[in-house]
Parts: sequence; C-alpha cells; structure tokens
Amino acid sequence: METSKSPTLPATVRFIHFCAAMLALPFAHAAAQEPAPAPEKISLWSNHAPVGDGTFQSQDPGITVHRAARPNGAAMVICPGGGYGRLVTGPEGHGIAEWLNQHGITGIVLEYRLPAGNAYVPLLDAQRAIRIARSRAKDWGIDPHRIGIIGFSAGGHLASTAATHFDAGNPAASDPADRVSCRPDFVALVYPVITMGDKGHAGSRINLMGADPKPELVEQFSNEKRVTSDTPPTYLAHARDDKAVPPENSRMFYDALIRNNVPARYVELSSGGHGLNGYKGPMWDEWQTEFLAWLAGQKITAPE
Repeated sequence: METSKSPTLPATVRFIHFCAAMLALPFAHAAAQEPAPAPEKISLWSNHAPVGDGTFQSQDPGITVHRAARPNGAAMVICPGGGYGRLVTGPEGHGIAEWLNQHGITGIVLEYRLPAGNAYVPLLDAQRAIRIARSRAKDWGIDPHRIGIIGFSAGGHLASTAATHFDAGNPAASDPADRVSCRPDFVALVYPVITMGDKGHAGSRINLMGADPKPELVEQFSNEKRVTSDTPPTYLAHARDDKAVPPENSRMFYDALIRNNVPARYVELSSGGHGLNGYKGPMWDEWQTEFLAWLAGQKITAPE
C-alpha cells in the first residue's frame, strides 16, 4: 500500500533555505524591537529670550522632541493649553507626542513662556520652535515642508496665532534657524480659543494681554480676523457642549478659512465638553481618527 508524500528537496537546496532563514531572523527581530530615540530637550533662546520690543528676559523656554521609531517625515509642534496661566503638558503635550509617534509623526512639545500680559511672548516661542524644527529637519529625519502645529484650548489660540502671524525668515541671518520661515505647513486646533472678543475665553484674554488691552491688540490677536489665503490648511475639532470655550471659536475660524479658500475640515463633536471628557472616550477617539484621515487626505501622511 502506497501513501502520498511531498517531494523531497535536494539536500543542498534545503541547506540554502535553512541558512537564509537563520540569517533573516536577527534582522526581523531587530526591526520589530527597534526603539525610538530618547526624547531630546532643546532650549529655544539659551536663557536670552526676546520680549518683542527689543528687550530680553532671562527665561529658558524649550521644546522636547519625541521622534518616532518609524518616522514618516511629518512633524508637529504641540502647544498645550492652560489658559495662558499654566501649561497642561501631560495629556495635551507629551501624551499627544506619544500618540503622534505611533503614527510615524515626530512630536515637538513646546513649553512656551506664559505671557503675563505680553501677548507677543508665546508667539515668539512658537515661531522659534517651528524655525528650529525646519532648520534641523535633516538631522531629525523630517521633511521641512511637512511641519505642522497643533494646539489645545489656549494652546489652540497660540497655534492659530502662529498660523496667521508668520514670515519667510531672513536669509542673511547668522543663526540658521532665523533664515527659514516660521509658517506651519498645516494646523490642528482642538477646542481652541480663537477670538479675544466676547465669544472667547476671558481668563486667556486677561493672561495674554492684561485686564484692559488696547482695541488694536484685541483685533490683532482675534485670529478669525487674521485669516488670509496664505493661512495653512487647518483641521478643527470642538464639542458642541463646550461651556468654557464656546464652539463659536472654531466655527468663526473655519468660516474664515472657507471664505479665503483655505483647505479646512471642522468636526463638531456631539458631546465631551472642554477637554473631551478628560482626554478619553469616544469623542477623544473621534477627533483623532478624523484628524489622521484628514492628514492622509491632504497627502501629509500616507493612508493607514
């Protein structure tokens, strides 16, 4: 009685296959276990920070660079919220960087100076962070044309300020960072403060520009009024029931973007309030899922 069996490969061929498999194992294991580089903290101004009027402060704001294990070339400067009176660097800073890393995006957490009435101080820090990222793009493995900014609450105001107040850099500057543009290539605003008018957030306004700001300063930092056709493509998310920062902030900015033919997407979430139920749950997941899809649609990242 005969039984069927697979044909036997010649011994030499079997040996070659065995050797190839053994050689591949270490490389496959190394690829799977390859860690991301350790976060790197970088000073923005080396303790000589400009105030905006030609004077300087002995303060040392900085950025922490979280690089992905498998970077895709995109990067984002992250502006935590806190009403311009503190910085929520955990869930709205390093936590966001870690989430971006999971999707191949370099996260750059900005610990900007608190303004104490000087509205230009946080903006100067955000602009500097973008310039440093762009000037060091090659070293960090990122594309200098895919550097965005993301902000939450008052950090969303800062991100929208950076998106509407920028310049092309000074090619003759001695500092390489000053030679490049501080314009972000794309923007994400999550339950952002946008306006310094009545529909904004009173605490953020007072902390940013004082209790009795000049009307022209209120106008300059009401970012729904600063949108032009050069404003970068923008994604916004805001809960309908946000009482601290009304969703009208996002709606006004989105409407201004559309009027100026800027690519934009606004996701108005059905619930979650300010902070989206403590940075967790279905509404928190929804803005992140929609944002990743928007990035792919803008060809900033590849579809997942």
